[in-house]
Amino acid sequence: MRHKSAKVTLDRKKSQRDALLRSLAESVLVRERVITTTAKAKAVRPWVEKLITLGKKNSLHSRREILKVVYTQLACKKVIDVIAPRYADRAGGYTRIVALPPRKGDGAAMSVIELV
Repeated sequence: MRHKSAKVTLDRKKSQRDALLRSLAESVLVRERVITTTAKAKAVRPWVEKLITLGKKNSLHSRREILKVVYTQLACKKVIDVIAPRYADRAGGYTRIVALPPRKGDGAAMSVIELV
């Protein structure tokens, strides 16, 4: 039973799960649209939303906080210079998850996570 279990484990250990979500968040920020499983899309959504909110502050501290999560300078630069100004007047809800047909090989539920 998963009573009051808020953590989504994705059947991975913490270090593996964090690495997966960090790389997926970076892909969403750089490419602005990624096809993945629905569970991964729902798990990465809060990461992306928080990174964009940090980018809206546009300070040295927020830049360093973003670099703690993403792996490359390119993603950090894009968040602060391109994505954050686009959502300057928006108070949240920067991402959209759209369902796709199931994956052919194993029938996993697939989705597109994209920036609005």
